[in-house]
Formats: sequence, C-alpha cells, structure tokens
Amino acid sequence: MKGVYLLVAVLALTSSLVSAYDPSPLQDFCVAIKESDGVFVNGKFCKDPKTVKAEDFFLHVEPGNTDNPLNAQVTPVAVDQLPGLNTLGISLARIDFAPKGLNPPHTHPRGTEILIVLEGTLYVGFVTSNQDGNRLFTKVLNKGDVFVFPIGLVHFQLNIGYGNAVAIAGLSSQNPGTVIVANALFKAVPPISVELLRNASSLNKILVYQKEKKKMKGVYLLVAVLALTSSLVSAYDPSPLQDFCVAIKESDGVFVNGKFCKDPKTVKAEDFFLHVEPGNTDNPLNAQVTPVAVDQLPGLNTLGISLARIDFAPKGLNPPHTHPRGTEILIVLEGTLYVGFVTSNQDGNRLFTKVLNKGDVFVFPIGLVHFQLNIGYGNAVAIAGLSSQNPGTVIVANALFKAVPPISVEVLARALQVDNRVIEDLQRKSWYGKD
Repeated sequence: MKGVYLLVAVLALTSSLVSAYDPSPLQDFCVAIKESDGVFVNGKFCKDPKTVKAEDFFLHVEPGNTDNPLNAQVTPVAVDQLPGLNTLGISLARIDFAPKGLNPPHTHPRGTEILIVLEGTLYVGFVTSNQDGNRLFTKVLNKGDVFVFPIGLVHFQLNIGYGNAVAIAGLSSQNPGTVIVANALFKAVPPISVELLRNASSLNKILVYQKEKKKMKGVYLLVAVLALTSSLVSAYDPSPLQDFCVAIKESDGVFVNGKFCKDPKTVKAEDFFLHVEPGNTDNPLNAQVTPVAVDQLPGLNTLGISLARIDFAPKGLNPPHTHPRGTEILIVLEGTLYVGFVTSNQDGNRLFTKVLNKGDVFVFPIGLVHFQLNIGYGNAVAIAGLSSQNPGTVIVANALFKAVPPISVEVLARALQVDNRVIEDLQRKSWYGKD
C-alpha cells in the first residue's frame, strides 16, 4: 500500500478550505465568462458550475516568438487566457529570450513574481521604493535558479548568455497587471505633459520630446525613470507593509502568523535567490516535490506566493493531497501527466481530469483534493506556482492513517464504511511523503 491511495471513499472525507485572496473564493471555483454589456465588476462573472469542464482549467503554452525589438516574449497565463483562474489568486507566464533579449523595467501592480530559469543565463534585478532609498538588488541566474520580485517594484530580466533563455514566472494574482515604465511615461494616451516629465526626470525638453515620439519598443530609461516609480502594495497573505520582510528564525517561545522580519538594511539579493536541483525519485512514490516556500526562500515572507519543482520517474505519483492555503497552477516541462481534482461535498465531489503534455497548464483550486501521475514511458518534470508563501500540504492518506496520535479506528471504519481490521492494517503501514 506504499504507492496505493484510497479513492472515492477517502476523497469524500476532504472538503475545500477557503482563505481570503484576490478576490475571495466563496465556492470551489468561479470559472470566468465574458462580462455582460454595460456591467463592470472587480474580477469576472462566473460560469454556471454545472457546465464547468476540465478544459476550463487547462491551457497549452507554446514558446514565444522573440523576433521583435526586445528579442524577448512574455506569454501570460492569467484569467483572460485561462478562465478557471478566476478568484484563485494566482497566474503564470512563460518568458522566452533570444540572445540579448530583454524583459524591460516594469511593475506588476497586483502581484509578486517568483521566477525559475529553465534554460540559459539571465541578469535580473529589482529596485526598492523611494522610502527604502531606491536600492538595486541584482543577481545572475542560471538553469534551476529561482528569484523573487516583490509586488509593485520595478524589475527586469536580461539574457546575458550566448544562447536562448527560458523562464517560468508565477504571479500572486489572477490578473497581476504589467506596467512597462517607459511606455507608461512616454506613450500615455493622451501624452503626459513634456514639462512635467522634464521636471520629474531631470531631462532636457528635447530629449523628452524625442522619447515621446519614439514607439519605445526598444528604448527604456534607466535610473531617471526608475526613480519615478514607487512601490504599489496590495493586501495578500499576510499583507506587506513595506517593500519586503525577509524572514528570520523566530525568537524562542514566540509564535507569529508568518515570520519575523530581517532588518531591511541588512537585506541582500541572496535573500531572494535559491538554486533548485532535480528531485530524487528513488522512493516508493517514484516522485519528488521540491518546495520553494518561505522556509526555503526567506525573501518570500509576506509576498503571497511560492513555487515547487515536481520530478516524476515512470509511474511516479504525487498522491491525492490538498494545499489548505493555496491554489496551484502547474506547467509541464517534460513528459506526460494524468492530473485531476475533486470538488467539495457541496458540489457533489465531481472529478475533473486531464492528460497534460509538455507546455500544458492546469489549475488546482485552493483546498481541493488533487493529484498528478506520470503515465508516460520516460521521466516527467513540472513547475507549480502556489498562491501562498506557505501553502501547506495535506496528503490525504497520511492525514487519515498516520496522524499522531492515531485517529480512532472506530471513527475511520465508520467514515470509510469498512471493517476495523482494514483500518488497523492501514495504520500499521509506512506512508511515504511529507512535502
């Protein structure tokens, strides 16, 4: 039974846990539909749950076309592209870079970004707010490296390698927004006053006028422009009250909701950086989840997002589990996965499944039981973004049969409608998995 997990009877015990995100989910999901004419809402209208299908949570993503002035392409997977993300507080993007490709200085006004490099070498950085002195934090990232860009701060990525580069970014909003700084300043409609821009950026009038006339596709200001942009902060989990709050180990005997903060004056780029190696799949499940949450990457504290790499050997299984504090958005990098989630009791415990191949994306709503199984002949790899700095994981079988102290045999036998001896046998087994 090390690799065997109960199905319908076990799944029926687990219902959805819901937390306040952007905007708060009040049911298992709220698949977006196009708005009615003349009606505007904060978010999207919901599709009738009875008509929802697995396809509403699925999208295939192709490599982006980098034949443009920036030699880079961002392919977003937000609520407009993937309606199942509505109310779930997370999205994703694939970023492709040709040599010297640039994702120019920009902000996400409603989302923190956590980025992992799949291929190539990137020079990345972000600039803190005026209140923090507009400090620049930079890092050179290689394959497997992870970096965090706090919500609302100006940041960029530049391919400094000789070949192409690819990265996957998770963002802590269904619609994080993007503000390319140069475009906002010099291509506003109608244009911002030349006098205003000249005074704000200490540039002469002719230079400002020239920049307004450009299409700005390949021209982006540096220090003078960055100084115009300050941090925009929104309420997430828990709400950030400054640019960042790098976690430190708690004081003995003191417990808080989240983590204590490091002195901002001592914060370095390394606090937002982590290298991730492929996971060891030599275990009973033939799979390994490598989390990148606040315990592994202190810079995530207060920023409402985390990431995980999942490696699968053939027949590898990430068993039925929930994330009580986070929605998961997953992209397949290699191989073929059979994935699914089960809705709550109130929705009739419906099972939504899909076979995913390289480049496919799927969403698992917060708190719902879900799984991933490698059904291909080779290895499989996936990257998951999660809408919490500490989403938690509850493997259903472990929670039922390896609780400390054990759950009463009578309780489990009656709940699962089996004989006491079946429960006693299950509780004696070694249940693998802790992440």
